[in-house]
Amino acid sequence: IPFLRFVNCGRGGLVRFECSNPSDFRIEADGVVYAARSIQHSTLPALLLLIKASDTATQQQWMEGVQRVWIGADLQHTRDRFISKDLKEITFPSRNTDSQLKRMKRDWVIPPINVPENSRGPFPQELVRIRSDHDKNRSLRYSVTGPGADQPPTGIFIIDPISGELSVNKPLDREHISNFHLRAHAVDLNGNQVENPIDIVINVIDMNDNRPEFTHQIWNGTVPEGSKPGTFVMTVTSVDKDDPKTANGMLRYKILSQNPESPTSNMFTINNKTGGIITVAAGLDREKVPQYTLIIQATDMEGNPMYGLSNTATAVIRVTDINDNPPEFTAETFFGEVPENRVNVIVANLTVTDKDQPNTPAWNAVYKITGGDPTGRFSVPTDPTTNEGLVTVVKPIDYEISRTYVLTVEARNEVPLARGIHSPRQSTATVSIRVIDVNESPYFEPNPKLVKLEEGMMPESSLTTFTAQDPDRFMQQTIRYSKLSDPANWLRIDPNTGRITTIAILDRESPFVKNSLYNATFLASDSGVPPASGTGTLQIYLLDINDNAPKVFPQEAEICEKPEPNAINITALDGDLNPNAGPFAFELAHRPPDVRRNWTITRISGDYAQMSLKISFLETGIYEIPIIITDSGNLPMSNTSYLRIKVCQCDINGDCTDQQHIMAAGLGTGAIIAILLCIIILLILVLLFVVWMKRRDKERQAKQLLIDPEDDVRDNILKYDEEGGGEEDQDYDLSQLQQPDTIEPDAIKPVGIRRLDERPLHPEPQYPMRSAAPHPGDIGDFINEGLKAADNDPTAPPYDSLLVFDYEGSGSTAGSLSSLNSSSSGGDQDYDYLNDWGPRFRKLADMYGGSDD
Repeated sequence: IPFLRFVNCGRGGLVRFECSNPSDFRIEADGVVYAARSIQHSTLPALLLLIKASDTATQQQWMEGVQRVWIGADLQHTRDRFISKDLKEITFPSRNTDSQLKRMKRDWVIPPINVPENSRGPFPQELVRIRSDHDKNRSLRYSVTGPGADQPPTGIFIIDPISGELSVNKPLDREHISNFHLRAHAVDLNGNQVENPIDIVINVIDMNDNRPEFTHQIWNGTVPEGSKPGTFVMTVTSVDKDDPKTANGMLRYKILSQNPESPTSNMFTINNKTGGIITVAAGLDREKVPQYTLIIQATDMEGNPMYGLSNTATAVIRVTDINDNPPEFTAETFFGEVPENRVNVIVANLTVTDKDQPNTPAWNAVYKITGGDPTGRFSVPTDPTTNEGLVTVVKPIDYEISRTYVLTVEARNEVPLARGIHSPRQSTATVSIRVIDVNESPYFEPNPKLVKLEEGMMPESSLTTFTAQDPDRFMQQTIRYSKLSDPANWLRIDPNTGRITTIAILDRESPFVKNSLYNATFLASDSGVPPASGTGTLQIYLLDINDNAPKVFPQEAEICEKPEPNAINITALDGDLNPNAGPFAFELAHRPPDVRRNWTITRISGDYAQMSLKISFLETGIYEIPIIITDSGNLPMSNTSYLRIKVCQCDINGDCTDQQHIMAAGLGTGAIIAILLCIIILLILVLLFVVWMKRRDKERQAKQLLIDPEDDVRDNILKYDEEGGGEEDQDYDLSQLQQPDTIEPDAIKPVGIRRLDERPLHPEPQYPMRSAAPHPGDIGDFINEGLKAADNDPTAPPYDSLLVFDYEGSGSTAGSLSSLNSSSSGGDQDYDYLNDWGPRFRKLADMYGGSDD
């Protein structure tokens, strides 16, 4: 009964089959197995029979085992395949059977099993046989564990549990899994381990089944134009999944094509192993060929064109620009014109051409003036859009100095030219500029003009000539002058000559004068079309003279009605400057008489004095105290100022207690208006009285003296630093000189404070008293008597030479006018030093310093 068939795998009649149990089974030449007799279930062994197949040509043998399996009354069978005698066999290492199971020694290494990838079968494909020495006396079962067997990915490797034949069940892929690590086991039928597990390593042998793949399909690189051969450009790379240790993964590169093929077809080469691209020929010119396209091929099998697999990619090489083309002007000469005195005006546009890449440092032009502009009146900036040179005026141009300019301009790039390239002649151009004459404004020189003079200059006085210059030398024009600013209206200017005269008295103390400077502005206009004008400032520095009398300050004060505390500190204000101001002399007026009876004034310093009550009690009220203040000018000026003092009741702190009562009382509107009217009427009457007194004094002083004018010492003395035009203009009250008894007591002055020109304290000599209204004929006798008294006075010279006129009293605060020492005979005095005092004292030198004749 046929129940099994073996196939010779297409070997034809070369395979011969033999059966191990010919009494029970037989096998035909075609591989069909028959049962030779009726077989009982109980009489069959576990291994039913073995079939041996032999190749008559190669003598190769195979063995197959058939195992019995009973299902119901039918005989079923399974087949165990035995590797032929050339199949590699792996045997478990021997160990002592009496000892317990032990782990395999570490130095026992099973050689790896190499399996080619992508095998076409048939599958399963036998790899190796696992065998144990214990299978001789008992039946064993074999198994393998690990990834690829019972672990993912499962089902790749299978083992025959009876024969121990290990097979691969499907094609392998090295690029997916390059090796497998399995563990083989041997157990008995009861599942007991009879051998220590052994490790089996299966390596997947690489096949050339993958093409090279470039990491980028398009590669971009750059190279400067003009590069020398051997200049590195870029590197292209590709990968191959095959084993790089074998020829399957060893790649080689080459350039298949170059586009364009200019100037040669082989401008570049590639390193066949690394993929580095370099230049091999000169002649890279961006202006001719800006870009090259290369087709690169990568081939495995070390570049073998017959067996290797290949792939291609594109390399785009851009030629970068260098400055190998200088800028060149489009014309040799450019022209322009500009009005004089204009700045920031574009005169001409210079155009250039440059073959380099636009808007790069190798294309951007920079212009430089190399000649024709020694004073730096022009500049040539670059227009960033058009690359043109803009010839611009940066300093005013004067037509009267130069009517034309011829500039030499050179054009360069922002970066230097490449080595070996020189600027051609076209990189330099000439710019001819014509200057247009315009009407310019006249100008004053110097401006401002400073003039120094004394204040008090009378009207119609000539100050200076302030003229302007017209810069238009080639235009016949006239200049007229006018006053533009004269805050105090003091000046007048001649419209034709520019001569400046005064129309009022110049006063340094005017509010229009700041720091002794008075500023006036004048305008000069020419006759051009249109007319032009310029301004000039005249600064007048006014020197101070003593033309302002001092005034008391403050003008109002408060004091307690009892003596303590009752002191008031006062000073003086003088519009003049030193030495025509302080130190000041303070003195109480003689009238009314109760002023000196109730009050006293004490000198503190040259600028301050102290006012206090002289009596023990003064009733509450408002008092106006006349104070005579004299400055230190030459001649000194005196003024009577009124200090308004409010005497009030004070508390223990010295503050007025009736302040609130006075403020609360108040006055009505009608009463205030009536008081103001009365004050105005009183001022008018006082003014009329003063005018009448001045006129009377002038009439009295106009009478001639009976003595010879040449011997009139009084008039000559008054000429020293005279400010008012003579004695006739001096308002002196000579009646005060006739009261020597009304002198301030010396006890009032603080100790140690005394004017430098003050008389020392000595017994007063007896000077003659002059009558109130003397006859003109008595003046000569009076002077002679005064001279005798002065000669006998040891304190007279050089303290006060005016004592020859009248006696002013001891302790006078008036400064001396000279150091003249009078003598009736003059024999005991030496006045030669008067010759050294200047022309002002020449008269006195002639009178007293000459010889006896």
